[in-house]
Amino acid sequence: MIEIRQTSPLNTVQDLGRFGYRRYGIGTAGSMDGLALAAGNRALGNAQNAAGVEFQLFPATICFQRDAAIALTGADCAATLDDKAIPPWWVLPVREGQTLKLSAPMRGARTYLCVAGGIDVPEVLGSRSTQMRDAFGGLSGRYLSAGDVLSAGPHAAFRFRDSFGFGIEPPESALTPNLHDWAGENEVVLRVILASEAPQFDDASLKAFKTASWTITAQSNRMGYRLAGPTLRRPDPTEMRSQAIVQGVVQVPPSGQPIVQLADGNSAGGYPKIAYILQSDLWRLAQSTPGRTLRFSVVSLDDAGRARQQVSQYLNELARFSSHCRMQVAR
Repeated sequence: MIEIRQTSPLNTVQDLGRFGYRRYGIGTAGSMDGLALAAGNRALGNAQNAAGVEFQLFPATICFQRDAAIALTGADCAATLDDKAIPPWWVLPVREGQTLKLSAPMRGARTYLCVAGGIDVPEVLGSRSTQMRDAFGGLSGRYLSAGDVLSAGPHAAFRFRDSFGFGIEPPESALTPNLHDWAGENEVVLRVILASEAPQFDDASLKAFKTASWTITAQSNRMGYRLAGPTLRRPDPTEMRSQAIVQGVVQVPPSGQPIVQLADGNSAGGYPKIAYILQSDLWRLAQSTPGRTLRFSVVSLDDAGRARQQVSQYLNELARFSSHCRMQVAR
């Protein structure tokens, strides 16, 4: 149904991830911006965890081999359909023979292409996500390349009330984080819960972690983001035993410069953990590019629960709105 005519490296099929296997050393993989993927799926009436295509390097060109319905979410990549511009966060019908082109994002880092029915690749360990390090999942466990053809799964037939489709509100305008009073206008604010090992760091380091600006370095990818800023120190630098880690954990190696473990990160590690980024805020980091500055805002478990509820409410309201923009039809 979807023919990849042109693609850069690192673009893959992803769903929301592979869970329950970290104890075997198998990471979650999955979309970096899970909220963008979930939003695109909900807008099309798919299961929230349906697989889509994650584009993180551009340009890309896709040809549709049959009529379909798609959603483009995430970064604004100046998309065009047969050379006509498509707004970001847009849901629309496409026709057989039409060509979609994605350019380097004007804002954000990763764009998601969702299709009605989801991308139909085999499930491996309960997920369709591409696990590059172990070469399974997705499309034969590899990045997409020119000439690849992806099929969509079955779905209830529908048409759009408006032939141009419809737009959905992006999370950056729908969801508001708990901002630092002193955060800069263009700084990304990430809410965190301090880890049990945070007290191992000296007072100056804890203060720096909470108040300083951190810059995303070029040594950042789907495995993790390396940050540059003040050096974080532990008075007792004793090496720790490896233990389980999860996506969003902020670890501090001997260099004192934090590393955030992300979708393709390790399942275990021995660096001390200073904090955990709320799952509700990881999409903000996923859409941040090297050179962008971050701030960390320490919140409570209750705050984390409210943030999760806000995300759930956003997706539910998006699904309700989208259901009014689609009309079921008999096949």
